[in-house]
Amino acid sequence: MFNWFNITLALIIGSIVFIIIKAVRQTKTVLDKALKDVDLTNRDEIAKKLVQKIYTQDIDPSRFEDPIAAQTDWSPAKGGGSSFATHTITKVSPYRIEFQASGGAKVFSMIFSLMGMGIVFGFSFFHFSNGTFSISLDTVAPLLFGIVFTVIGGGLFYYFTAPIVFDKRKASFWKGRKNPDKDFVNNTMKNFARLEEIHALQLVSENCRGDDNSYRSYELNLVLKDGKRINVVDHGNESKLREDARTLSRFIEKPVWDAIS
Repeated sequence: MFNWFNITLALIIGSIVFIIIKAVRQTKTVLDKALKDVDLTNRDEIAKKLVQKIYTQDIDPSRFEDPIAAQTDWSPAKGGGSSFATHTITKVSPYRIEFQASGGAKVFSMIFSLMGMGIVFGFSFFHFSNGTFSISLDTVAPLLFGIVFTVIGGGLFYYFTAPIVFDKRKASFWKGRKNPDKDFVNNTMKNFARLEEIHALQLVSENCRGDDNSYRSYELNLVLKDGKRINVVDHGNESKLREDARTLSRFIEKPVWDAIS
């Protein structure tokens, strides 16, 4: 039992390390070629732009015919993403819309927790029923492995179910579990904005790499009047995200800047 768990854990860790090294090497190779003859004083800025070009699409903001679009960043506001729809828009009342965790996101996170709990309880039951349980590396390692999976699943569920709210009565948007009611006038929350501060809704996409394949993740961001952005949701279902963006656009009466290729 101990050997099987150790081998599985080593394979998971090894796969993660391999993916990270492969991505870093790919980026470094492209950057080295592009920066070979570049003035050293401009290398950092040029490197940043090249990294964005490697992993994102070319976007011409002038097509939106809005000066704020030219001030807005069109690279992903949030790196990474999922290959399925993690959130779906829900009209709670005529004055309130929320992005709530999809059934797929809840099931995905629960699978991790159930696997972890199954390992912990199954392993414990087996050894206790046979009178072979003892505090040793052979027993502690599988239990820790199961606990890690349980915690990961719980963390994912907590993350996916965090509130994402547009409320007309409070004239505000907020994302997260922190209660914004305490200070709506001078709110300093990172993911908070008055609805009047929202200038447009931005849709962008990003190439993400999995273990054996790649997929695209799609972002819905708020663009504020000063060109700054706040990420709303980020997932892999393009048609659903576009549909939700149109619904939100009608609700808050702001245009959609669709830059998804």
